[in-house]
Amino acid sequence: MRLSLLAVLAAMFAVPAGPIAAQNGPSHAIAMHGEAALPADFAHLPYANPNAPKGGRIDYAWQGSFDSLNPFIVQGDGARGLFDQYFGNNVFETLLMRSRDEAFTLYPLIADSVETDDERSFIAFTINPLARFSDGQPITPEDVVFSMELLLEKGRPNYQNWIKAVEKTEIVGQNGIRFTMKPDAGRELPLLLSQLPILPKHAIDAENFHRSSLKPMIGSGPYVIESVRPGEVVVLKRNPDYWAKDIPTKRGFDNYDEIRINYMRDDNTIFESFKRGLTSLHAETDTGRWATGYDFPAFRDGRVLREEFETRLPSGMYGYVMNTRREMFADRTVRQSLAGLLDFEWANRNLYNDAYKRIRSYYDGSDLSSFGFPASDAERELLAPFPDAVLPEIMNGTYQLPVSDGSGRDREFLRLGLEGLQSAGYRMEDGKLVDKNGKQLSFEILLNGPAGQSLAMSWTRTLSRLGIVANMRIVDSAQYFQRQRTYDFDVMLMNYTSSLSPGAEQLARWGSATRDLDGTYNFAGVADPAVDALIDRLLNARSQDEFVTAVRAYDRVLMSGAYVVPLYNPLTNSWIAHWKQYKRPDVTPIYGPQFQTWWYEAD
Repeated sequence: MRLSLLAVLAAMFAVPAGPIAAQNGPSHAIAMHGEAALPADFAHLPYANPNAPKGGRIDYAWQGSFDSLNPFIVQGDGARGLFDQYFGNNVFETLLMRSRDEAFTLYPLIADSVETDDERSFIAFTINPLARFSDGQPITPEDVVFSMELLLEKGRPNYQNWIKAVEKTEIVGQNGIRFTMKPDAGRELPLLLSQLPILPKHAIDAENFHRSSLKPMIGSGPYVIESVRPGEVVVLKRNPDYWAKDIPTKRGFDNYDEIRINYMRDDNTIFESFKRGLTSLHAETDTGRWATGYDFPAFRDGRVLREEFETRLPSGMYGYVMNTRREMFADRTVRQSLAGLLDFEWANRNLYNDAYKRIRSYYDGSDLSSFGFPASDAERELLAPFPDAVLPEIMNGTYQLPVSDGSGRDREFLRLGLEGLQSAGYRMEDGKLVDKNGKQLSFEILLNGPAGQSLAMSWTRTLSRLGIVANMRIVDSAQYFQRQRTYDFDVMLMNYTSSLSPGAEQLARWGSATRDLDGTYNFAGVADPAVDALIDRLLNARSQDEFVTAVRAYDRVLMSGAYVVPLYNPLTNSWIAHWKQYKRPDVTPIYGPQFQTWWYEAD
């Protein structure tokens, strides 16, 4: 799920949190930490080239398939590139637009001003009178109300959770809309409303909205759906009458006349298509291929370029998530022991050319990380109601994942893992690791195509030495995402990307309320009062110090839960190969390359 990057999926849905400065009346922007970086008269976002030429076509690649053109519902596999942060909100738009060069600041889009108070008891928007849907109809406050009501009833669970925080909705004048929040809504929720898609009341089949469909819907974005080959390709054409092409937030964006999102079976097919010029860009995740796999004619003669971009974000957590809904993963000690039996040193040396360091925290590489130092008094105060939530070695900052000698035959490494499993009630019997009832410890690793097979094999080999059966199951994308959506798996590979200000997305990933709802990101099946309490604290932090304290305590709880087998950070740097006619701005924002700002320029 990527240009060729499965890990990017979770990033598309990550929305950060944090405190906001008080506002006096309507403003051009709203920032989660202090003030917006850009003044009211800013000309364009700093990572866009306002003079970028328009024209040409870009071909993206995406692993998998699709059977729906509605990306807002649980049913079906929605097509990419219509409404996402990776390919862009090309067809559908939001009230405000997020800058990717600030932790979380929103600037005008459909709404040209925003207002709130220091308590975040309300948020109000004034709709730009020029805002239009692609059929020429104006965007009205009634469309905003319609969108909220429709998504509340039939949208994805995260949309429903956000909108439930609204106590009252009022249309103010001709172009105003105001949302009054419930007392317990939290400080972030008012701003999340500005990130919901605005849909046309006059053109949506509300009754059947929850059903997947290949009928194109009308939006207000810079592109319209030109054609579709189900499961294979979506073609977007520039709307020549796009209403927002000259507003500051969109200058230098949306530079292609045509966008194609091509769906392909696996990563190897994606790369081979790129080599042949059938796709325009390739986001590389294979260290060996980046080092030695680009010896092909188009690269040698300069028609294909490679660039490495530094990202300045916390690591997030990339690894094998264990589904605690399954009996074998209900015990934290079992999960912790299995995580400790992944021989990262061997895999890093033999599979990745020693390119990676193992992740040690959900926020590794940032001030939000709890790794390597003891909990502060303020953290301990937050954690006091949950005395068993954090392991002692994580509380005092001494925790380390087991480290092998890298040989693949480290007996001490195996012994530590076995001792942990024995403490959880398992024993060796006839070469098998069995529980008190004589049932062998076994589980299935679900893979989306062959990508990740080598790493999974290395883990299964290590586990087999202790009499544990771990079988790999490779399925196509349609089956994979269906099983993912309904939590029909034991173990799967997942990347929980992180921002500089983690926020309400944590509820969908780890909150108790999402454990039994299909279509959320709570893949681990977590329902822990300590997790819920810490999410609430980070969402309602008033100062930066309070926020950092809450996130670090939260990090300790998640690490202690051992829900994920930590691997490495695949996004420390972004490796992008592209055909040379695709150009980019000189400035790369803190969140990495933004392909919506690139352009085509023939020699």
